[in-house]
Amino acid sequence: MTILLAVFAIVSAFLPALAKILGRRVFLVAATVPLAAFVHTISVGPAILRGDEVRESIAWIPDLSVVIATRLDTLSWVLALIVSGVGSLVMLYCAQYFGKDEKHLGRFAGILLAFAGSMYGLVVADDVFVLFVFWEATSVFSYLLIGHYTSSKTSRGAALQALLVTTLGGLVMLVGLVILAVETGTSLLSEIIATAPSNSLVTTSVMLVLVGALSKSAIFPFHFWLPAAMAAPTPVSAYLHAAAMVKAGIYLIARLSPGFAETPSWQPVLVGLGVFTMLLGGWTALRQTDLKLVLAYGTVSQLGFLTVVLGYGTRDAALAGLALLLAHALFKSALFLLVGIVDHRVGTRDLRKISGLGRREPVLATLTVLALASMAGLPPTFGFVAKEAIFTSLLEGGEAGDAWGWIALVGVAIGSALTVAYSIRFFWGAFARKKDVDPVGDGDAGAAFMFSPALLAASGLVLGFLAPAIDDAIDGYADSVAPVEGEGYYLALWHGLEPALFISAGSILVGILLFVARNRVIAVQERLSGVPTADGVYWQTMRSIDRISARTTSLTQRGSLPFYLGVILLVFVVAMGTALALNGTWPAAVRPWDSTAQVAIGVVMIVAAIAATRAGKRFQGVLLVGVTGFGMSALFALQGAPDLALTQALVEVVTLVAFVLVLRRLPARLGHRNGTGSRGIRAAIGISVGLIMGVAALVALGARTADPISLAWPELSYIEAHGRNVVNVALVDIRGWDTMGELSVIIAAATGVASLIFISGRADDETKGRRRAAKAEMKERRIQAKAESGSDNPRTSWLLAGRTIAPENRSILLEVVVRLTFHATIVVSVYLLFAGHNAPGGGFAGGLVAGLALVARYLAGGRHELAAAAPIDAGKMLGAGLILATGAAVVPLFFGLDALTSQFWEAEVALFGHIEFVSSTIFDVGVYFVVVGLVLDVLRSLGAQVDRDLEEDGTARSVMPEADAPDTTPQTERTVS
Repeated sequence: MTILLAVFAIVSAFLPALAKILGRRVFLVAATVPLAAFVHTISVGPAILRGDEVRESIAWIPDLSVVIATRLDTLSWVLALIVSGVGSLVMLYCAQYFGKDEKHLGRFAGILLAFAGSMYGLVVADDVFVLFVFWEATSVFSYLLIGHYTSSKTSRGAALQALLVTTLGGLVMLVGLVILAVETGTSLLSEIIATAPSNSLVTTSVMLVLVGALSKSAIFPFHFWLPAAMAAPTPVSAYLHAAAMVKAGIYLIARLSPGFAETPSWQPVLVGLGVFTMLLGGWTALRQTDLKLVLAYGTVSQLGFLTVVLGYGTRDAALAGLALLLAHALFKSALFLLVGIVDHRVGTRDLRKISGLGRREPVLATLTVLALASMAGLPPTFGFVAKEAIFTSLLEGGEAGDAWGWIALVGVAIGSALTVAYSIRFFWGAFARKKDVDPVGDGDAGAAFMFSPALLAASGLVLGFLAPAIDDAIDGYADSVAPVEGEGYYLALWHGLEPALFISAGSILVGILLFVARNRVIAVQERLSGVPTADGVYWQTMRSIDRISARTTSLTQRGSLPFYLGVILLVFVVAMGTALALNGTWPAAVRPWDSTAQVAIGVVMIVAAIAATRAGKRFQGVLLVGVTGFGMSALFALQGAPDLALTQALVEVVTLVAFVLVLRRLPARLGHRNGTGSRGIRAAIGISVGLIMGVAALVALGARTADPISLAWPELSYIEAHGRNVVNVALVDIRGWDTMGELSVIIAAATGVASLIFISGRADDETKGRRRAAKAEMKERRIQAKAESGSDNPRTSWLLAGRTIAPENRSILLEVVVRLTFHATIVVSVYLLFAGHNAPGGGFAGGLVAGLALVARYLAGGRHELAAAAPIDAGKMLGAGLILATGAAVVPLFFGLDALTSQFWEAEVALFGHIEFVSSTIFDVGVYFVVVGLVLDVLRSLGAQVDRDLEEDGTARSVMPEADAPDTTPQTERTVS
């Protein structure tokens, strides 16, 4: 089964590419996968019929005891047959349904197959968390399928509605599953049901799980998303909204029933909501004019029917419910597919515009009659067999003194009458001749187009005669719900003149009368049209959320950075202050400092922080803020953390450079209005944050009662990771997963900065053209130097800035020093990279040193000098770094080891002596590349590109008429030099 799930995933990923070659025939390839699953499920049928189970288990997250556990028993076997069998037929149907010019056909095929795989995984999963993953996957894929017509606002709205409702229910269900797993001590669904504890917490968790089940299966009050989903292509409606996705909630109810049917509120909730949903759906179907909407509301009604029966909790009701589930999958999927053919044949689904199709398409009409007969419960179809069993089981429950049995019986009997009425209405609307309606359409329903619905409709008839065989196949599930003494009810086409037969006949007669009096029924419905609907409540809720969001945004998003920071800090002060006020653990003693040097550094930091608030220029404020950072670096050094001290100092320098690059485009002075308003409030917030942070630090240190696990890190880093630098080993080995996440954040930040500056791409034009123009540029320089010197062997210019920067803006001494020290700095950065495992350094520190070398080249010679120093694309370097780090984490998995497991090699090498190498160094190299790529991205976006923009602005101003040119003198005076 797990292999089949992998095949579903792999093939669905390749279908979009295959569609470009095969066109509509790609669905024939897609159909082979669910067909293989169907054949496999059939092959294990003998074992299932013997009462055995087929189980597989693969460890997924061992630390959390989560395994990909799959199980096929009677219930999951039946659902797997439905999902795979109907899925393969729907995909064959798609090859005829879609036109050759259909857009995004490959994407649709891939998503549909991925949905089929998710649904298959859902019904065979035995671990509740794996089940939840597949559960939510079906919601996501259904969202994509419903919204296939992306240009249609209706499709997009319906897709979002379905996603919100089912996903919200799924999240509520997850809470219930977690509680059940904790209460039973296992995440295996089979063991949870076998244990089935009974207490108030378990009752709450079961009700939470039912919220997810009811929302997925469109039970009131979540029923409104299903009719709206009819905006999807017809094959989606046939598969997702008849045979597969909407069955997920019904399946979960049936799965939990053996263990939790006796849970308080189980029967009232499921029977009550199921009966109401059945009646509401059937009543609403009687007024629909779109054939798909008739079936959609009929599906809502039938899902309520299934909820009543499978939630009732008796052995016979479980048997009848599983039979109805199978019958419904066959007749409803067939009917949806037939609607698609009708739509192709006449070009409309509006039953008011279709006339005389039955005479022109007798085969199509006959297949529709077979499917409708099973839906209405007419003999000799399998739908009739299931309905008879349902009436009998509920009647027995009522006669045994169960009031909910009588409620369920009366409700489903009335609902069955409504089913008969809208079944007749469907056939009349699609095939009957109507007065004053001209026949329309000239399409052709070929044999290939008819194959899938014909097989499904005929199956409903054949299974009616094979009812005893079906009984033998599914009674194993019924016996697991509530075993009975002696022989219980059995499925058969004829049980004699029993009460269920007369109830069924009565519902058929009432249904016929309702159709005959359809005009009066519609008139009554029109008078009740003002009653609020769930769909209306949903849209009103969404509009209210939009209005509240807009109002909240207008109040909070003022474009003022001080306001945003003030709100954030105030929330912090209130939240943390409340927590501290309620704190009952305070340190018994406080050690203010370890040495007088700490006091001196602290005083300097405080003075610099206060001075920063009084600074009149932006650059001055940045420098003063940087003093606090360098102070922290000094404190790290005093505490014996040279690695942190080095990294902190390097970060401060790089940050200062980034600030300077940004400040070039801002006025030098803060101005008269900056910082002058609400000084008292700002000071109060700042002081409060400082005090809260200080007190929180004291409380956190005083609250520790046990030795921290970090005390074991030195030994762990040396024995397990073969490194003496605990900080570096922690970053690349002990907590490497966290570092990978941080690398992703760095890449996202670099991409964000670049996207704000660049339009068409992040690569600097100087870099992109450098390799291509290098030879031509060198040749030109030699020719020019030869002309100036008169020598046949001229020397090219060593410094590039002479041709690109004005003399008054150059510092030749700085250029020479930077050029002389650049390569040595790069060597130092590489040394720090490889020495960091046992000495201060590492990939992060080494990358920052290399970045500072590039910063120096840019500051000395401008963007041309930077392009010469680093003729590489920053984006590629960032990507290469992430690939190296990820590869170092993943490669051990291929050798049967845990992710991020490091290997150690050592040897004696001539001239070099004893050499050691740890595989985690490759991870560190990835960190090095990411940091260098980040610095390069910042220099190119905030540096080189801004330079280019300034040059273009200057050129534009120089060609403007003098009268039109703006006065730039004040701006020049304010610009940071």
